[in-house]
Amino acid sequence: MSELVALIIAMASACAVVLVVVLLRQRRATAEENTDETPDVIEYITMMIGVVYAIVLGLAIAGVWEARGSAQDDLFNEAQSLREVSDRAVVYPAEFRDQVRADVDAYVTYVVNTEWSYMKETGSITEKGDQLLLKLRNDVATRSPASDLESQGYQPIMDRISQASEARNERGQNAGPSMPGVVWLGLIGGAVVTVGMLFALQIRRTPRELILALCFSVLISFLLFIIWDFDNPFSRSVSVTTQPFEDLFPSLDLSG
Repeated sequence: MSELVALIIAMASACAVVLVVVLLRQRRATAEENTDETPDVIEYITMMIGVVYAIVLGLAIAGVWEARGSAQDDLFNEAQSLREVSDRAVVYPAEFRDQVRADVDAYVTYVVNTEWSYMKETGSITEKGDQLLLKLRNDVATRSPASDLESQGYQPIMDRISQASEARNERGQNAGPSMPGVVWLGLIGGAVVTVGMLFALQIRRTPRELILALCFSVLISFLLFIIWDFDNPFSRSVSVTTQPFEDLFPSLDLSG
């Protein structure tokens, strides 16, 4: 099921629940029930619940958006660091330079063509990716510089490899949902309470009130969907992609 279909189902379900509750209340309403006035205390409580829940929604959206942005920055840093390793290897003799670049290309190709789909499915990175990056580090670290130029280039290359390793670890930590289940329990429970308080205001008197209640329910469903979609930075409709690797390593056969 695509994310768009899930969104449509969620919003339609919210509308259906509101309609069903309204119709049931209309059928059970007695002639003596006063539907023209709502106690002031109920209006005040409903307003306060709406304000509190709006703050919670705003914080949740800001949190998942920040997590997605952080994941995107880490991926770019990983790709950029490896690109610089490949470029800085020019200081080495041809044979060793080709070896370093082959290590970088092997790692990038594996991440994009193999590890990425695994990460999206399982929410974790692979040991083979760690091994490929470790091989690159060991190849550079165990070779003694043979000239002043190699000595000057050694530390910057090792720094870039360390940055790529750190970015990789961050990518592994950001893979999978970032919000705990208890937060989702609060968001969904808050949505039920917030929408449910509409009926305490006796929303069933005019079609205009019913339309407003439906629009409010759809809005809550949409915001919850946005939070859910951003919650996993790598595997949903608005996800971080392998574009940085593809842009910085155009010569490789990267499937994305």
